[in-house]
Amino acid sequence: MTLLYQISPSHHNNIPTPHVNISPQQHLNIISQHLNTTTSQHLNIISQHHISMRTFHLITHFSLGGAERVAANIAESQTHGMEYHVVEIMRGRTAYTPKFIGELEKAGVRCHRSWMPDVSFHFLFERIAALLFPLRMLYIMLRWRPDVIHTHTETPDLALYVFSRVFPRMLRSVKIVRTIHNTRLWTGLPRTAQWVETFFKSRNANIAISDSVRDSYAERFGEVAPIINNGVAEVEQKDYFNAQHSTNLNTSTPQHLNILFAGRLEPQKGVVVLCKVLKMLAGDARFFFTIAGDGSQRTLVEQTLAEIAAEGKPLNAELVPPIFGLAGYMQSFDYLFMPSEFEGLSMLSMEASLNRLPVIANACPGLADTLPANWSLLAHGNNIDDYRRIFNLLPTANRNALTQQAYAFAKERFSVRTMQERYEAWYKAKRSIC
Repeated sequence: MTLLYQISPSHHNNIPTPHVNISPQQHLNIISQHLNTTTSQHLNIISQHHISMRTFHLITHFSLGGAERVAANIAESQTHGMEYHVVEIMRGRTAYTPKFIGELEKAGVRCHRSWMPDVSFHFLFERIAALLFPLRMLYIMLRWRPDVIHTHTETPDLALYVFSRVFPRMLRSVKIVRTIHNTRLWTGLPRTAQWVETFFKSRNANIAISDSVRDSYAERFGEVAPIINNGVAEVEQKDYFNAQHSTNLNTSTPQHLNILFAGRLEPQKGVVVLCKVLKMLAGDARFFFTIAGDGSQRTLVEQTLAEIAAEGKPLNAELVPPIFGLAGYMQSFDYLFMPSEFEGLSMLSMEASLNRLPVIANACPGLADTLPANWSLLAHGNNIDDYRRIFNLLPTANRNALTQQAYAFAKERFSVRTMQERYEAWYKAKRSIC
């Protein structure tokens, strides 16, 4: 009766009422109503402070790379009710790593470091990392309870697949999203490809970044994935050469054009073709090449520059480390040179166009997609004669017109915020929405 007295409407309104006979069933109804109201109020208070969705991005490493850049651009979203984490599978150890992590943490993203060394040797260390990943992922699952796990590129894809095999029940209530960044997957690993792709298709996880990626995947694996284009942003520009206090051969004079090659020095990026072009234009005072990058073919570039110097020709190229915040220095150069053999959807090309740096490119899938259909600076099949023709035209080309053409194309199609919103809608959706 004390509880009934406390919750009685008459008592709360301080209005005296005559004694009323209440049946036991009515007592229970009143108590039930009070408990439901109180519980609902508490749940409402809790829900106001609850993070509605916690998303984990799995990347290969905190280092330079297009897929890592895409993951960062999504995770830096400031959408209310979204919490983002980024997990590396192998420990990034480049000069770029602390800056990349600092950028993410500044945006409120929690970063999870790996202890597995980042060593490339025939995909061996990547496979070891994937095999050791389940125990680490188990801790993440128990500690953080992610709502969404989003993988980028083959090493994270394989790691999550292995986890699903070791702890199959742990992913039952987790939304799996996997961005396909490249037109070529699992080179030399057909059996691994079959296992991993079967897993991601069964989870309806796949998203392609371009038409060429979607078509290549459909041709090989029989699934037509939805498309969400990568997004890039315009960045405030700084002077690269002044910022570096450069003492190199480049005096940045109007007499020559500054050509930038930037990215991983790997076969995919057309490093062999780059070296052929450097030899073709060796000593040509109309051009100066800044080669910013590192990778397994760094030695090839160094040897090429040494051979040019040994021939007694004036050196018009310099090899420098990867440039952090490259998008903010793009207007320091006149053209970007991209002789890639293949791409998924080139972030670098889109960033260049949006930051007003025209691109000289190979018309390969994933790179041609980022440029206007009638782009005049495209070579076909990385043909050296095409590049000779293009470079000979550059000194008299209407660079302002080229810049505006590429900028308008990129501005219309590639927006960071649009990419963030589409992925976040996909995270929340039960069915395909793309």
